[in-house]
Amino acid sequence: MKILLIGEYSNLHWTLAKGLKDLGHKAVVASDGCGWQGNYRDIDISLKGNRFYDKIRYRFDILKNIRNFKGYDVVQVISPVFFKLNSSDIIKIFDFLKKHNRKVFLGAFGTDFYYTKACLENMFRYSDFMVPGMKNKLPENNINWTKSPLKELNEKLAEMCDGIISCLYEYKVAYENIWGYKSQYIPLPIDTDKIKPSAIYDGKAKFFMGVQKSKAHLKGCDVMSEVLNEVCSKYKDICEFKLVESLPYNKYMEIMNGCNILVDQLYSYSPGMNGLLGMAKGMATISGGEPEIYTILGETDNRPIINPIPDKEDIFNKFTNLVENIDKIEEIGKNSRKFVEKHHNYIDVAMKYIDFWRSR
Repeated sequence: MKILLIGEYSNLHWTLAKGLKDLGHKAVVASDGCGWQGNYRDIDISLKGNRFYDKIRYRFDILKNIRNFKGYDVVQVISPVFFKLNSSDIIKIFDFLKKHNRKVFLGAFGTDFYYTKACLENMFRYSDFMVPGMKNKLPENNINWTKSPLKELNEKLAEMCDGIISCLYEYKVAYENIWGYKSQYIPLPIDTDKIKPSAIYDGKAKFFMGVQKSKAHLKGCDVMSEVLNEVCSKYKDICEFKLVESLPYNKYMEIMNGCNILVDQLYSYSPGMNGLLGMAKGMATISGGEPEIYTILGETDNRPIINPIPDKEDIFNKFTNLVENIDKIEEIGKNSRKFVEKHHNYIDVAMKYIDFWRSR
C-alpha cells in the first residue's frame, strides 16, 4: 500500500511509518515535526513564525506539496487541525484529499471537539477539564473546541472521512457513541527495536519529569512536582529528581537515560507517548493506568503503571511507597518494558492500522 500521513504528535506518525515500511508498504510523513520537538518527517511543512511573510510562505509550502498528495491508497491526518489554517481552508484541503486518494482517515490523537464534549459531560471520573475535589480546570484553548468554527470542523471531517482511529481509551470513549460504526482504538506505536532499556538501578530512586511549559498545568506536572520535591526533601539521601522543560525529542530521550522512575501525567486514564517511552526504557512509570486501559488491551496479568489519582495525599503516598521500596523498582521497570513490547510494538501496531484501513 501507498500511505500518506499528515501532521505529527510526539513522533506517532513517524514511528507508525517505520512500522509500515518494515511491513513492505510505502509511507510518507508530511508535518512540521510537532514544532519544537523536532520529530522526523519526509516532507517539512512548518510555520516558521507569525509574521505576514511567514504565513504566506507556509501557504505556499502547502500548495507546492499538495499537488503531490494524490494517488495514495490511504491518507491519514493527525487531527481535525492538521494544518495551521482556518477551518474553511482545512475543509477544502480535506475534500481535495478525498477526491484524489482512495481513502482518508481522521486521527483522534489529541484534544478535539468530541474529547472536550466527553469531558464536559462528565464521562470520566476525572480529566484535565474537571478534577473532583480540586479547582476546576477549564483551559481556554480547549474550550474553544465547543464553539464555531472548530466544532463544525471536527464534525464535518468526522462525517467525511472513511474511518477514525483513536490512540487512547479516553479518545475512544469520546467518539464511540456517535461514530462507533466507523471508529477503532489502536494502541500507540513504540519502536521497541530502537529504544532499549536504559534505567540504572543503584539503590536510589531517580525520578525524571519532562515538562512542556504550555501544558504543565493540564498534565498535572505542577501538582506532582510540588509533591515530589517534598518527598525528595524527606528522603534526600536516596532520592533524586531531574526536571527538564520543552526539550527536542532526541535531546529528551538522551537526558532521560539513567533515571529509573518517569513521572508522566496525572489526569489521564492511560499513558501517552511520553509515558510509554519511559516504560520502553525500563523505567517504573507514574501515569494514567486505570483498569479501563488494561481491559481494552486485554491485559489481566501485567499491570505495571503506577496510577495516581488527582489527590495530593494519594500522589505523596505513591511516590513515598516507591522510595521506601527501592528494591522493587527494577522489577516494575522490567514489567513496564514487557508491557510495551506486548501491546505497543510498532510493527504489531502498524499491522492493526493496515487491517483497519483495509476493512473500511
